[in-house]
Amino acid sequence: MVMLIAFLSLLFLLFIRVPIAISTGVVGVLGLAYYQGWSPAMSQLGMIATETVLSYEFSVIPLFILMGNIISRSGLADELYNATHALVGHLKGGLAITTIGASGGFSTFCGSSFATAATMTRIAYPQMKRFGYSDGLATGSIAAGGTLGILIPPSIALVFYGIITETDIGKLFVAGVIPGILGVIFYVAAVLFVVHVLKDKCSDASEATLKEKLLAIRQLWAFTLLIFIVLGGIYFGLFSPTEAAGVGSVGAILITLIRGRMSWQKMRDALEDTAATTVALVAILIGSLIFANLVNVSNLPFTIVQWMESLNLGLMGVLLLILMIYFVLGAVLESISMLLLTVPVFYPIVEGMGMDLIWFGIIVVIATEISLITPPVGLNVFVLKSVVPDVDLKVIFKGVFPFLIADILRLALIILFPALSLVLVEMM
Repeated sequence: MVMLIAFLSLLFLLFIRVPIAISTGVVGVLGLAYYQGWSPAMSQLGMIATETVLSYEFSVIPLFILMGNIISRSGLADELYNATHALVGHLKGGLAITTIGASGGFSTFCGSSFATAATMTRIAYPQMKRFGYSDGLATGSIAAGGTLGILIPPSIALVFYGIITETDIGKLFVAGVIPGILGVIFYVAAVLFVVHVLKDKCSDASEATLKEKLLAIRQLWAFTLLIFIVLGGIYFGLFSPTEAAGVGSVGAILITLIRGRMSWQKMRDALEDTAATTVALVAILIGSLIFANLVNVSNLPFTIVQWMESLNLGLMGVLLLILMIYFVLGAVLESISMLLLTVPVFYPIVEGMGMDLIWFGIIVVIATEISLITPPVGLNVFVLKSVVPDVDLKVIFKGVFPFLIADILRLALIILFPALSLVLVEMM
């Protein structure tokens, strides 16, 4: 009953737009005070805040955010779009495929679904409208492509999951590579289905010459090399995720300077954005860890385990039940809130049943990714709506639906074949 009141109070605070860091922190401290008294509750607040700020693992976040901020100011998103457009833009639905491919590439550096969606809306939407694409296909491909930012490493969601569950962040990054690539493939298949089977409106662009294709691809060599160094360094054990983030940040700055794309103003803006984002994420993580302590103190995971064991569902049945809960919560909570609230409850359950926590992490992040384009919330949809206010929200959600089906099929594939998430990790 106490935890039911705690969860309802938390949902109410989030509903009235109290920031998640404050909501989780206040409910967590009040709950701990109920169970243990005010002195232990306040001691845990101070201890968790101090340990989080001083955490070596957490230092990966500001470094990767800095790398993304530097690269986003270097014009990479435009170059990615132009390069992908030069290769596939002439195909039927080619501009939508270009958007998916460019979103996947930009996600590799950015790590933020919202930033990817906002950036690609400004770049891709005018182009697709110029070539007669329907609003549904144009906005749907952008909103869906933006969700790739939550899974393709470096992923802030995977970092949070790793910190909460004490799972190796480097292995989580590597585990996200194949599911991330599958996401791009399934989204491209969704575009082809929409334009060839549903006959959605779009026009072909003219095919680029071989010279134009080579020039477009040549622009990306430095950034492609950088991401191979970062992920390859983690994969082959040359450096830790935190060291990889440092290498990536310095490499992004050097590449941007060499190409003449950096100025003191851009550097200052990147540092300010990085500081602001990092402080917000630190606050969110501190609040969620306090709430996670409350969950553990209340013995809620143990109670849920006993209930699930009484149902005799088995691991797969429990996993499907957890996913149903995620899909329901996705209609009312944004992704990070959902991740931070549920992982402390669910991971002890699946770990006790013998499930690999890396595999579970990928499943959870994909489920969270789906929530970004699920009505009635679908935050990526609202980010896109804020950039193109003339397009009706219903049209965007309708355009997103084929990509939502593609995501569900990919999730089913990851569940049925765990090796898709674990094979690269096992080869590290």
